[in-house]
Amino acid sequence: MIDILLYGADWCPDCRRAKAYLKENNIAYTFIDVDLDKEATAKVEAINNGKRIIPTLILKGKSYTNPDNIELASLLGINEVGRVQLFGADWCPDCRRAKSFLRDNGIHFDFIDVDAYEWATAKVEEINNGKRIIPTILIDDVPYTNPDNVKLTDLLSINIEKEHKIYDTIIIGGGAAGLTTSIYAQRDRFDSLILEKSTIGGNAFLTEKIENYPGFQSISGPKLMEKMEEQAKTYGAAIKTGEEVVGIEKQNGLFSIQTKGATYSGKTVVLSTGSTYRMLGIPNEEELIGSGIHFCATCDGAFYRDKDIIVIGGGNSALEEGIFLAGFCKSVKIVHRSEKFSASETYIEKLKTIDNISTYMNKTSIAFVPNENGLFEGLLMKDNETGEEAVLKADGTFIFIGLIPNTQSFKGVVDLDNSGFIQTSALAQTSVDGIFAAGDCREGAIAQVAAATGEGVLASYGIRNYLT
Repeated sequence: MIDILLYGADWCPDCRRAKAYLKENNIAYTFIDVDLDKEATAKVEAINNGKRIIPTLILKGKSYTNPDNIELASLLGINEVGRVQLFGADWCPDCRRAKSFLRDNGIHFDFIDVDAYEWATAKVEEINNGKRIIPTILIDDVPYTNPDNVKLTDLLSINIEKEHKIYDTIIIGGGAAGLTTSIYAQRDRFDSLILEKSTIGGNAFLTEKIENYPGFQSISGPKLMEKMEEQAKTYGAAIKTGEEVVGIEKQNGLFSIQTKGATYSGKTVVLSTGSTYRMLGIPNEEELIGSGIHFCATCDGAFYRDKDIIVIGGGNSALEEGIFLAGFCKSVKIVHRSEKFSASETYIEKLKTIDNISTYMNKTSIAFVPNENGLFEGLLMKDNETGEEAVLKADGTFIFIGLIPNTQSFKGVVDLDNSGFIQTSALAQTSVDGIFAAGDCREGAIAQVAAATGEGVLASYGIRNYLT
């Protein structure tokens, strides 16, 4: 655990004040008396450019000189409703969503990076029965696993004022298509609101490297999405994360958008909810998700540094993510059900140059195998030619076998095809006048960032035509 070091002296009024505040809020600390420890005095002088200023606190490797109680509250996550500690990571979409929501509502929280502290990862696993699920949020030491914004609102007694503004367009989904739609709508002087269930950027944000986006020979997914988000905000777009849409109604020419925690009104709607990773549907898969089974290398790959992993799939995503994981994992074993990969030749050729990647072709995944503690141990697979079954052991598995459109909430609202993709006509128009669709959730869409931005432009033109 991280120890708070408080350098001070018994005679120092601010030291006494800081000690009392920490004690009142049940926060453990180590007090080091500079009058009794010459090394402590030297440490304080080194921190404060030769000055002996106390109290001086050291927290998570950073020093703070005579912080007042307000600053202590901010650093340590102290609020009237309790102390808030958020265990997470910068690359985690839901962690970013939770952090943004807490900041927007003036809630102090102590962010503890599980990548920086081994004890933090162990703490998360202990809370979640061996699963590495983040964000895990503690409120006065009571843990909550990945609470959504509605749950946080209730737990922290946050007062959310009702939204009364009528937007020109409400964009559901904050990936490349949604952000581009917003940028173009704002340039046309149409007020836009983006409602995002998780974090801005969609699946592109979870991609380690994008090498086929015009203008960039290579750029990380998070960086590209951050640039798009910044541009949308610069033009005046409103963005709300952690808002899961549960209903859409049209009344008197306006659309009413219901989320789990609020209602918003708009003249038009754009559905750009993207897609979700497809599951295999084999025994023990759901039980082991988060405890050895994952769908995002960027999100969870860091947990498997110097360990053995399995990648299931044979398309571009499987090979791309497998190559990424090979950069820091001990070994990567790619399992594919066919004799040949369906990925582009570029990835197939690159695969041959990486020593710690091995391939298991023409193998069907039968079941995931847990150990005696119920945690992931391996994959039971069958050779499609011989019928022989064998267990391939590893520390974890990443599944990349395609995507499912996130359109369940729109069934009965707009027309969907047999696979659940939204059907559209000219200028991204759906079966409902005033509702448009763009990106991976649309029928016929190409799952590429560049294509998604183009569809966002198309949807913006549909909005313009409808409103004018």
